[in-house]
Amino acid sequence: MSESVSFGYEQVAPEEKTERVGAVFSSVARKYDVMNDAMSGGMHRLWKDRFVRRVKPQQGEAILDMAGGTGDIAFRLAAAGAEVTVADINQDMLDVGIERAMQRGIDGLVWSCQNAEELAFPSRTFDAYTIAFGIRNVTRIDKALTEAHRVLKFGGRFFCLEFSTTEWPGFREAYDAYSHKLVPRIGKVIAGDEDSYRYLIESIRRFPSMPEFEAMIRAAGFAQTRVEPIMGGLVAIHSGWKV
Repeated sequence: MSESVSFGYEQVAPEEKTERVGAVFSSVARKYDVMNDAMSGGMHRLWKDRFVRRVKPQQGEAILDMAGGTGDIAFRLAAAGAEVTVADINQDMLDVGIERAMQRGIDGLVWSCQNAEELAFPSRTFDAYTIAFGIRNVTRIDKALTEAHRVLKFGGRFFCLEFSTTEWPGFREAYDAYSHKLVPRIGKVIAGDEDSYRYLIESIRRFPSMPEFEAMIRAAGFAQTRVEPIMGGLVAIHSGWKV
């Protein structure tokens, strides 16, 4: 195999990863938010609130929320008056987000099926680019970061919320045991899908460390990069500016 990428603990062809990740999210779309609550004890809501506070969305500015299918981040951004485009490669996830927006009476969001590696938007379109718990599922992360840089205006900001590896002694071992042994079982009970949640946990373990990912963001052209660890690095907010 001339080129391979990680799908959890497996090495597969890039095209196979894209296809298999798509199948994972189509499978879990309807139970995705319920599972987030179950897996994190509701903590993901606090992490997302903190993330959006760091983004500081402004009235009328254009924000691209990539991999934002179910709308969790977009709803928060729109509440501040931002003009949000929600993009996701998976239409099933977008359909869930559209349904949730209708139920909440949230209008004005643009929903777009997009591949993060090959965005259809013109260069220098957005004031900010956000991606929460999605970048690790992209087949070629470097291409997605380059595209993020391309579609941002000069002075635009990039924000990414993603799982990492906690550096707290003791907690790291406990979380590893919980995530590998219990999360797939929770996925089986709540979502009827053990394998998809096993992949999602493995994908966290294969994701670059905080310093490594920050270096990738800089390599894509971003300046003034920053990493903000949460819970010792269990989750991290990465940011950078297009200058």
